[in-house]
Amino acid sequence: MLLAVAWILIVAAVLITGLRDTAQRAGAIVVLGAAQYEGRPSPVLRARLDHAIGLYVRGLAPLLIVTGGAGTGDTTSEAAVGRRYAFQRGVPDTAILMEARGRTTSESLRGVAGMIAGRRDSSVILVSDPFHMLRLAILARRLGMIPYTSPTRTSPISASLSNEWKYVLTESFKVPAAFVLERPSS
Repeated sequence: MLLAVAWILIVAAVLITGLRDTAQRAGAIVVLGAAQYEGRPSPVLRARLDHAIGLYVRGLAPLLIVTGGAGTGDTTSEAAVGRRYAFQRGVPDTAILMEARGRTTSESLRGVAGMIAGRRDSSVILVSDPFHMLRLAILARRLGMIPYTSPTRTSPISASLSNEWKYVLTESFKVPAAFVLERPSS
């Protein structure tokens, strides 16, 4: 019974965190990768990038960090596709950094933590789908960053209630794993 109550609380936390946009001035905006198709962002990645570009245009951070490695058989990385997309939409090349090695959320955030280590401002605005926000914030905090979450509301995942619930339920198991298994930065 206790496990069921704990799981329900985690599901509620995933949902509530996904509803809150805590974006404020930060050192960087971090866009979590999603699929790309032959050099074009998937609709999910495009929604994340559009949201992040909007935050950049509002002046909330001087840097845009795009993440995501190359999948098996890919000729380019999600980060490279994100960089090109942001540049084509007016973000200066000098303001875009790439973390192109990570193939998982944890790997990508570890790479970002390494990129911003030693910078004066370790705060980041994390951009992804709403279901992803709680785990991102936990991982970023454990890796020494100060996280603010800014979920995109235009992702195709959010447009389908059944699809969104599938991701929320999956996250309800990934969140405790991230909390327990991810080692804090030293």
